[in-house]
Amino acid sequence: MAKGKVLLLLFLLFGACFTLFAQDRYAVHYKYKPTRDYSLDRPEELLTEAALLRRNREILETDSTDLPVAKQYTQIISKEADEVLYHSKWLNASVIRADEKAIERIIDLAFVEKVILIGRGGFQNENEGSKAIQAKHSSKTEMFTNANSAFEFQNNILGIPEMHRAGFNGEGIKVAVFDAGFLNVDEISGLQHLFNENRILATRDFVNPGSTDVFHTDTHGTGSLSLMASYDPSQLVGGAYAADYILCITEDVYSEYRIEEYNWVRAAEFADSLGVDVINSSLGYNFFDDPGMNYSRDDLDGSTAIISIGANMAAQKGILVVCSSGNEGNVSWQTITVPADARDILAVGAINNSLNKASFSSTGPSSDGRIKPELVAFGSGVTLWRRIEGTSISSGTSFSSPQVAALAAGIWQANPKWSRSLLMDKLLESGSQSDQPDFELGYGVPNYLRITMDMDTGTLVEKAIKIYPNPLEENELMLEFGREFSCRMKLYDTQGKMLSLLSLHRVENEEPYRIDMGNLHPGIYWLELEDDAVAGSIKMWKK
Repeated sequence: MAKGKVLLLLFLLFGACFTLFAQDRYAVHYKYKPTRDYSLDRPEELLTEAALLRRNREILETDSTDLPVAKQYTQIISKEADEVLYHSKWLNASVIRADEKAIERIIDLAFVEKVILIGRGGFQNENEGSKAIQAKHSSKTEMFTNANSAFEFQNNILGIPEMHRAGFNGEGIKVAVFDAGFLNVDEISGLQHLFNENRILATRDFVNPGSTDVFHTDTHGTGSLSLMASYDPSQLVGGAYAADYILCITEDVYSEYRIEEYNWVRAAEFADSLGVDVINSSLGYNFFDDPGMNYSRDDLDGSTAIISIGANMAAQKGILVVCSSGNEGNVSWQTITVPADARDILAVGAINNSLNKASFSSTGPSSDGRIKPELVAFGSGVTLWRRIEGTSISSGTSFSSPQVAALAAGIWQANPKWSRSLLMDKLLESGSQSDQPDFELGYGVPNYLRITMDMDTGTLVEKAIKIYPNPLEENELMLEFGREFSCRMKLYDTQGKMLSLLSLHRVENEEPYRIDMGNLHPGIYWLELEDDAVAGSIKMWKK
């Protein structure tokens, strides 16, 4: 090839690369939402049957956010933009790729409210960059597990085994998982029942719109999903292994821009359209590659970040949103990330095996003083499945959140008529410190047994009024009885070994019965009270 042609080719290639970089990504927000084709009086034209059924359960009417973005607007915008990535009906906006000249013309359009820069350059695929997901979610070093029952502790503190024994495993509940990628999900043995039983209802990659393949890029979403959906009694059993799943990639692992918040909202709209009951989002944002997009602590008010606005809207449509609170507890930021600041959602922090806050777990409150996180689950050394070879150990609030989401799915299966708000209230009331919530553990660790009953139904419920404190931080356990009562109390460890047996007799209005627990090591135990008619049990934690 002649030298002149080589120089010309290089110039053209350079020019093409520069043009691609100049075509940044923007959100075009509209002032109005006119429509001639749709009416709120005909909701069946706007929503699927599954979505309408959820609205009926929640006693919700359709509103303007259910209407699509005006077609007459999108037709004009599509002519100006280099590419329209998608439209968001909840935000009444279009996400586009365009150069600055096109943006100048779009801003001047009478129906445009504002145009926001949300991403520099174009999307990079997995062959073009390598920004590790660990940097964004602070997932800790991963190690392969050896003990087959390593997952039991994380399930036990939530009451997952009891929930499963009662027949509740998430069946009939739809769960959407928003994450960075689901690499290896289609090859992990403990997740194959999802494919064999057609439990993956839909997949969508919103980072690369139009793609339905999500089994690539990263294993962060794989780990999150495994904590809900795995079923292999020898390695890992998730809390909601019989639920149906919708898997969505919203996180771009190669860059960090606010477009990922818009991806999240668009995914929530998609999930809503499919009638999803629960969204688990193990994602959080505060700092971006463009410092001008960064959030301040004052922005954590639940109504500033686009992703938090989207989470609020999902909640208002009857979806239980469960998200990680953030892994900033031992760095300068310390507090929660968005969308954990959103209202009417559950932000989940992490505890260690001593039932104390994991050092990395972000603390609250929100900037307007609300309790954050609301709940916590085991997050320091979690057994999960990310690799084909077997389970491994990883840490982060990213992996405590899906455990609570799975618990919620099982409880909703057991109580299908409950509204989202009632389910949330029950989860909070079941927290290990629901009477004294704080900004580190929120309402504490939720538990299936405390939601369904303090003790098994029967005469013991009437007689044994109170067993406290639980968790037990000192050495004395106290029992209060409502009337004269004789029973036997047995103490078991989590392996079913009986550690002690006491005969109790108390009469009404006497001082609480005090039992010395000073010889117990920290951990989980079972108390069983038994009279001549029935037996009831309750889980006790010794800190």
